[in-house]
Amino acid sequence: MGAVALALAGCAAEPTAEGESTVHGGEASLALPDLATVTVLGGASGRALLMVGLLVCALGLGFGFMAYVQLRQLPVHDSMREVSELIYSTCKAYLIQQGRFLLVLWLFIATVIVVYYKVLVGFEWGRVAVVIAFSLIGMGGSYSVAWFGIRVNTFANSRTAFASLGGRPLPMHRIPLKSGMSIGMVLISLELFMMLVILLFIPAEIAGACFIGFAIGESLGAAALRIAGGIFTKIADIGSDLMKIAFKIKEDDARNPGVIADCTGDNAGDSVGPSADGFETYGVTGVALITFILLGVGDPLMQANLLVWLFVVRSVMVIASGASYLVNDAWAKARYGTVDRMNFETPLSSLVWITSVVSIVATFATTWFVLSDGTTDGLWWKLATIISFGTLAGALIPELVKAFTSTNSKHVREVVKSSRQGGASLNILSGLVAGNFAAYWLGMAIVGLMGGAFLLSEQGLDSIMIAPAVFAFGLLAFGFLGMGPVTIAVDSYGPVTDNAQSVYELSLIEEVPGIESTLRREFGVEAQWDKAKTMLEENDGAGNTFKATAKPVLIGTAVVGATTMIFSIIMSLTEGLETGLENLSLLHPPFLLGLVTGGAVIYWFTGASIQAVTTGAYRAVEFIKNTIRLDGVTKASEADSRRVVEICTQYAQQGMLNMFLGVFFATLAFAFVEPYFFIGYLISIAIFGLYQANFMANAGGAWDNAKKIVEIDLHAKGTALHEATIVGDTVGDPYKDTSSVALNPVIKFTTLFGLLAVELAVSLNNQGRHSLVLVLAGIFFLVMSYFVYRSFYGMRITASLEDDEVLLEPGEAGPGSGAAVTGAGAAAGLVQTGAGEQR
Repeated sequence: MGAVALALAGCAAEPTAEGESTVHGGEASLALPDLATVTVLGGASGRALLMVGLLVCALGLGFGFMAYVQLRQLPVHDSMREVSELIYSTCKAYLIQQGRFLLVLWLFIATVIVVYYKVLVGFEWGRVAVVIAFSLIGMGGSYSVAWFGIRVNTFANSRTAFASLGGRPLPMHRIPLKSGMSIGMVLISLELFMMLVILLFIPAEIAGACFIGFAIGESLGAAALRIAGGIFTKIADIGSDLMKIAFKIKEDDARNPGVIADCTGDNAGDSVGPSADGFETYGVTGVALITFILLGVGDPLMQANLLVWLFVVRSVMVIASGASYLVNDAWAKARYGTVDRMNFETPLSSLVWITSVVSIVATFATTWFVLSDGTTDGLWWKLATIISFGTLAGALIPELVKAFTSTNSKHVREVVKSSRQGGASLNILSGLVAGNFAAYWLGMAIVGLMGGAFLLSEQGLDSIMIAPAVFAFGLLAFGFLGMGPVTIAVDSYGPVTDNAQSVYELSLIEEVPGIESTLRREFGVEAQWDKAKTMLEENDGAGNTFKATAKPVLIGTAVVGATTMIFSIIMSLTEGLETGLENLSLLHPPFLLGLVTGGAVIYWFTGASIQAVTTGAYRAVEFIKNTIRLDGVTKASEADSRRVVEICTQYAQQGMLNMFLGVFFATLAFAFVEPYFFIGYLISIAIFGLYQANFMANAGGAWDNAKKIVEIDLHAKGTALHEATIVGDTVGDPYKDTSSVALNPVIKFTTLFGLLAVELAVSLNNQGRHSLVLVLAGIFFLVMSYFVYRSFYGMRITASLEDDEVLLEPGEAGPGSGAAVTGAGAAAGLVQTGAGEQR
């Protein structure tokens, strides 16, 4: 990239007589209107309302940190605290490594920013530095909320495990939900605060540069953390789960050195990834809408009105989410405070629906307050209704997802039934059926919501803007995220409940001498061991379901929001939709070829992410099989556990590097090939990505909860049926938590970074350097192809077929041992040591 920068050093845009560059820098050159010109009912100024928004952000941050303090102060036994702190320390080591890695990846982005804005556009160094600085701030925001998320969750996991000992289900529900709300409120409030600071305190003429830099940075952070976290967690999960079959040991057996890595992965993949992803999604959607308003709305006063309205609505929705949580918590306390059993999914569902209703009411009230004076023809209620379609989707989509992933789902029960006679083969086939049906129904739901938004956009919005349907689609994505704190909360519920079950087993609390009298004396708890374990598993099933419900919301936002960002590129290429529109047609071959190319990249990315998990899991299983000791020890050594974490981190980073750089150079290559080819490519990855992600996420969720039904409802652990569902779950692991979820930030990063890439290519073309553009396209394509090649051949399992150990036949004893390794243990490659110790 440095060589390319030097090659372009002589290609800077020629200055005009006034010293201005002939290239204008696209979105980074957009200036904000004067927000002080906006007045609302009662005479308050728009700027004053946004200042109140800063106060709301402070309250949201305070809410999150207060919950953090409360969680830390909850009672917990030392045996459980030690486990959660070990999990946190391994998470810390992982995140520190990821932070260093992110800075290396950021250098690629910074290079493109300098090449485009300084070399070609001719911005002064101060403005270039602003873009670069805000890209770092955006990346730092994604990274910091991820860090906050693991700290809160590793407080909550041990407290949830300890709360189970009392035999009451309500505390086991309230603790992980409070943890999730803490993360959600901090995440959304921090994101909103940063964007309000740019709106209010950065000079209007450089605010566009700040927003673009900020969005690119947070998109980079989210993409890298999502990809790496997804690979890490599934390497650890598969490595740990396969030991249950191989050694006939229980879930989260403390002697298994893979369990700590699995717990770390729950946070790296299911907390760090979603936190960074949610932060980026919220910000990028806002930047896309801001860009549309500045490009598509001609009247500066109307621009200012719409900008103020958007951010006031966002502020009010933070309040709506917090209030809804408090109301739902009070209802849950009254309803379940004294019961011995509860359906853990019920209060989570009620929270989502209460928040949706409250947010819709708040949206209409706020929109009327802000826009009714400054608009005509009922524009305020039309805009409020479009947002409300998205807010409704935030509640409706989880209900659809539950039909395919809940433990009460007929699809999930079908997976269990098919496994009884057909083993792992029919288990996998039934899961694929669930995923395909889910992709259909979720796709139709999103089409219906987008169709409703389109029809409303036809009712007079064209009088104030061009392409009103595109704005409506952006508002729909905005509505998806309106109840953002609650969406993040129910998503974060899952990793806490999963970890809580592991913490309970790893603590070996039942074996602590005098534990019952200690619990009675120090905590006033009469331990109910069997009931505690049953409730932890039931709560984990609810967590699995609601982890699954949040994924399509974020995926849908990426796809719907991408249309608004693609519009920005189209506006630039067509000079405000005045020329070149015939190129956005199947009759323009490059556009059609771009549509075909996007699908190829989605399938490569899916394969590459699963390959990274497969190879990493192979190495993890190999290490665990060679080190696990089942006789004479109660726990795996901390050194062995940390070594498994290192293996997971190594393959997560290698896989993420190949995939991220493949996506990065693909974006540059295809943007340089031909601008309309690139637009077709962006549309294609959004559409293919939507269906691929929904299919994989819901198939994985069905396999996961099918295993839960066998474990909880059928009490069939250790049976052939259980082994079949474990195999299905390990297939579903990279489906639901690696490939599917990573497509969301990849779509947004490609689209957002594509804004810079295509402007860079067009700028060079406008300077008569078409040959250079084609040469660079070829170079970028070769580099991309290198990383595509490496994503398999550089990540494949290197052991030859002849290198495998000689396996013991079922029933055959190892040398020097009176014991035998049978069945699945033999098939897994277990051997006997000379001392007779099973390893």
